[in-house]
Amino acid sequence: MTQDVFAQYLITGLSVGCIYAIVAIGFNIIYSTTGIINFAQGEFVMLGAMAAISFCQCLPLPLAIAAAVLVTMLLGAGIEFVFIRWLVRPTVLRTIIITIGLSILVREAAWHIWGNQVRALPPFSGDETSSLLILGAHITPQKIWVLGTCVVMVTGLSLFFSFSLLGKMMRACAANRTAASLCGINTRNLITFSFMLSAGMGALAGCVMSPITQTTYDIGPGLAVKGFTVAILGGMGNSTAAVAAGILLGVVEAFCTHYMPLAFKDAIAVGLLLLILCVRPRGLFGSRAEVSWGS
Repeated sequence: MTQDVFAQYLITGLSVGCIYAIVAIGFNIIYSTTGIINFAQGEFVMLGAMAAISFCQCLPLPLAIAAAVLVTMLLGAGIEFVFIRWLVRPTVLRTIIITIGLSILVREAAWHIWGNQVRALPPFSGDETSSLLILGAHITPQKIWVLGTCVVMVTGLSLFFSFSLLGKMMRACAANRTAASLCGINTRNLITFSFMLSAGMGALAGCVMSPITQTTYDIGPGLAVKGFTVAILGGMGNSTAAVAAGILLGVVEAFCTHYMPLAFKDAIAVGLLLLILCVRPRGLFGSRAEVSWGS
């Protein structure tokens, strides 16, 4: 493998890994606040991209993306309000089944609305020919948008949870929901907001990746598996570690495709997930306390 090829695979792995990391952070936001593992997270990514593509027919690209993120956030709030809020002390298995069912419903609805055609947003800036050459690797402007979006999201979330009142209330709810409720915090509204925040992040990730990977109605389950793998790899609930874990999975997948057929790409993530669950279920960066998902 030459240096140019190595650098190209590395850049590809970084950009794809950032998408996985954003999906994993969506898992972690909901899990930390509610204890729920939301396997419909991949559908938020798909809906964000599909909605933005539709809005692009009548709105400028920035407004189309903003509208798509807003619509997906409202859908996330609606899902929580209709299907999750009424649950009383739900088990992990019960919520997993519910969110998988929701994923199927959303995916089928998307098929009826948009069909099975492959769609894509236009590049945010430049085009595929206007790429930068770094260490022999061609970096398109859209990949820079992906990397930049991931950095902004992680930094913004860190500041939000550290300094904002709402972020501190969400951390309190994650630490002890009963105690937070006794302190006067409306935990139900915080749970709804966590679904909205997670859905908005997923939608934005779908928008930035669409010009690169293109979008179909059925990309959600694959992204959910990758995001869940990254969340487990980083330690469930640890959003900062999810970035490192996402980049790790993306880079591993990129280099493995050099030696293995592309059809085995998804098997890499599933195999890694099974290995982690068997050997180190708390993840590479997780503590032993994080293994108990039902708390």
